[in-house]
Amino acid sequence: MGSSPWRLGLTGGIGSGKTTVSRFFSEYGAAVFDADFVARSVTGPGGAAISMIRQQLGDQAIAADGSMNRTAVRDIVFSDSAMRLRLEQIIHPLVWTESLQQEKSAARSGFPCILFDIPLLAESGVWRTRLDRILVVDCPERTQVERVVRRSGLSEEQVIRIVQSQAPRARRLSIADIVIRNDQISLANLAGQVRHIGAFFGL
Repeated sequence: MGSSPWRLGLTGGIGSGKTTVSRFFSEYGAAVFDADFVARSVTGPGGAAISMIRQQLGDQAIAADGSMNRTAVRDIVFSDSAMRLRLEQIIHPLVWTESLQQEKSAARSGFPCILFDIPLLAESGVWRTRLDRILVVDCPERTQVERVVRRSGLSEEQVIRIVQSQAPRARRLSIADIVIRNDQISLANLAGQVRHIGAFFGL
């Protein structure tokens, strides 16, 4: 790889443990680009996406504080695939632009590895062309649902809908170069797997 950092993509379904894996990579010395964090930033009060979201989805999509109304938008896009596509066409280019800036910054800073935490990586052919390797955090869908219900306060039916709206488990696994099976293992075991994988990428 020379002086260029590895570009490692990370993905996994909701409740898979992807966020924990990302945190371990950060602790072991990777630069982390968090697509969800950037998406929340551009849809926060005064965010770069807000005016376009209001224009495309209407006033009901904007909360009183000027941020995107996540509950309202979730209901809209789950029932209308065209609206979901419009929302993605607003947010994704902004996230992409920020990722380029963060990648350049991390390279200048000498990080050996940049971890791109991309929830929709399996759905996006564009991201895959930019990555050196793809790591998928995997567990059974039943485990995903149980974990999210415990932590979120959402109903089981709501969580199942979210899981079903994401790429199928088999599709995520089909793009993986590396897989972490995060089901019925300890946090220490998970950390050990991340450390072992990280060593390959210079961490």
